[in-house]
Amino acid sequence: MKTRSIYLVMVIVALLLFIPLGIARADATYVVQQGDTLSSIARQYGTTVQAIVQANNIENANFITVGQVLIIPGTSGDFDAAISDGGVSTDDNSSSGSGSGTAVVDSSGVYIIQPGDSLYSIAQRFGTTVDEIVAANNLANPNFIVSGQEIIVPGATTTAEVPVTDNTPAPTAPVTEETPPAPAPTSANLLPNPSFEGDWYFYLYNELQVPDGWQLAVDEGANTLEPGSGGLFLRPECRVVAKTQLPAFEHNLFVFNGEKTVKVFKGGAPTSFSLFTDVYLQPGTYRFTINYFPDTVAAYQQGGDKIWASQSLAAEVRIIHNDGGTGWSEPASIGSRNTLSYQFTMTEAGSVRLGGSFRNRYVQANNGWFLDDWSLEKID
Repeated sequence: MKTRSIYLVMVIVALLLFIPLGIARADATYVVQQGDTLSSIARQYGTTVQAIVQANNIENANFITVGQVLIIPGTSGDFDAAISDGGVSTDDNSSSGSGSGTAVVDSSGVYIIQPGDSLYSIAQRFGTTVDEIVAANNLANPNFIVSGQEIIVPGATTTAEVPVTDNTPAPTAPVTEETPPAPAPTSANLLPNPSFEGDWYFYLYNELQVPDGWQLAVDEGANTLEPGSGGLFLRPECRVVAKTQLPAFEHNLFVFNGEKTVKVFKGGAPTSFSLFTDVYLQPGTYRFTINYFPDTVAAYQQGGDKIWASQSLAAEVRIIHNDGGTGWSEPASIGSRNTLSYQFTMTEAGSVRLGGSFRNRYVQANNGWFLDDWSLEKID
């Protein structure tokens, strides 16, 4: 009897060795393509921006370069194959734990735009082209779409599902030479949602409201600037604010165009952040302009009157142009509207990243900024 028991145990062990186990999740690698962001890559692979940043020791999540090789932690081989083939996995493991649902194109070809979407990413996702989507929906500007908007996606004859999370933008497919996105029409302003009048979405945290068509990066590292207050840069709050949410006397101060403005602020800590977007442009010379109000307050008097910060370098700003742009400069004045312009030339059609970076190196009663009425014009 004892011998028989031992034999049964050996048979069971042998069978277990041949039972196929689930696919183990392992780190994958990804080569950054033109138009990629960490948010779009994270969504493609069902992970998070923080996980990619930690896996690659990235100091600034705002800047990645074409051709850069990234480690994508915790991604299964099957999911890697689905992405590399240009498809989207619908396996349960393809979405992150924070996923809250799916974005669907139904049999009639109707799709509801998600935060962070672009026409190019939608076209790539459903096997059509930007030109066909623009024509089907009579869109005047393919660079301006808003979350919640319903569009017809021609050629999407079958239902397709894409993982959607609450906190990160939808994936943006890489730009390829074979199927470039449609160029933005020449007009007075080529930016998506240029005065931030459209909708907004939460980015990572409830206190970060980002205008549709734009992305936000926040530095929460050490403040090593000299002179400066040292310590850490703390995450500011970002709000898309309507006139109705501001006192009447602040309307003309902080809302430069339309009915809304972007307010970014933090009291009692240094801050550093960037607001940027990606736009596809044809060859030519362009002028990018940002308008901003440095609300940098050293102290509040009784009654709420502001004493503006007077230290040198209390507020600084720079233009983002791809991985370059301008150097840091001080506003012409704190406590009033300022304008900064940047001119550049495109020798061939392609995607360009444009935006502004803002920082306050000192601890102040309020390190605040109002951003509104940005523009991109083709001047030649």
